[in-house]
Amino acid sequence: MIVVLSFNSSEIVGFPFEGFTFHWYQVVYESPKLLRALLNSLGVGFLTAVIATSLALSLALGFRHHFRGKSIVLYLILIPIIIPGIIGGIVLLIFFGYTGIRSSLWTTVLVAHVNWVLPFAFLTLFPRLHGFDRGLEEAAMDLGARPLEIFTKIIFPIVRPGVIATALFSFSLSFDEFVRTIFVTGYQRTIPVQFWGLIVDELAPELPAMAVIIIIISIITSLVGFLYIRRA
Repeated sequence: MIVVLSFNSSEIVGFPFEGFTFHWYQVVYESPKLLRALLNSLGVGFLTAVIATSLALSLALGFRHHFRGKSIVLYLILIPIIIPGIIGGIVLLIFFGYTGIRSSLWTTVLVAHVNWVLPFAFLTLFPRLHGFDRGLEEAAMDLGARPLEIFTKIIFPIVRPGVIATALFSFSLSFDEFVRTIFVTGYQRTIPVQFWGLIVDELAPELPAMAVIIIIISIITSLVGFLYIRRA
């Protein structure tokens, strides 16, 4: 229905369908605010995916070994999933206010997104590394390979499809995140926040067109991620 409404020539979001047009997509393309917000979401999503996937991979490797407080660390990793988004946003807002960190796209928003995405990235990677054949590593050590060589030449090539899939899913989660973002964002807006602003201020007729663009980006990212999961 959103796709149909995005081509409706009516100035009002909704039916009846008055005519077919690409005008609202042109409005989105020619809007500096919308394009800037889209680029902001793409940039934050990319950095979030890289950071969250790297941290999740490191944690998954560490959780293959036994250490004191392992269960407590696991609970701490999973807390962002358990806490409702509004509560999580308020907690982050209080934390950044207490530490004196000014709200901006590349500080508070990025930290909030990594905090939200990390548990999902960890839960995606951990089963793959937990079931990894340790005999391959032991054989490499017997042949004189160092830990870094074992990781770069044996472990990572095998789990690489899973790592890429995790990064894509992390990007998709970050790209769509709104609740936590609205609490910690500054004057720079991501596309979900900009979208919300247009809904609140005015029910702009280009909203369905912008929604279709967001949906397409999310679907393509997720489909590519599923393909890599199948390869993994």
